Amino acid sequence: MHCTRPMQSKQRGLTMFGFLFVAIVLVMIAMLAMKLVPAYIEFFSVKKILATMGQESELRSKSNTEIRNDFSRRAGVGYVTVVKPEDITIDRRGGVPVISADYAFRTKLVGNVSLVVDFSASSDPNAAPPQIE
Repeated sequence: MHCTRPMQSKQRGLTMFGFLFVAIVLVMIAMLAMKLVPAYIEFFSVKKILATMGQESELRSKSNTEIRNDFSRRAGVGYVTVVKPEDITIDRRGGVPVISADYAFRTKLVGNVSLVVDFSASSDPNAAPPQIE
């Protein structure tokens, strides 16, 4: 006679509620990513523009207006829309002008919930980011 094994009563797999929970979490993560990725791409563009401007040899001889116009031109090419030339600060204390931009990126998330991210970029690679209070 053949011995048959009794069927296991344990079921393995994902229930419908478990699947819905995982799907909702994944949708929320995807929504956050779709809102945050463009902000970070723009931040890295601003950072690159400021670093490039800080390496120019003729930066010392430029006036603040010329520096702002140069930033505006480069920002237009780099598709930077959040930071305007009026938003950058120029510090001339150390002989070499240090150009920096501190700004907040704000976007609607869901309903009356917004997502706010603070960014800080500078042409000085040794500049410390400002402390958040």
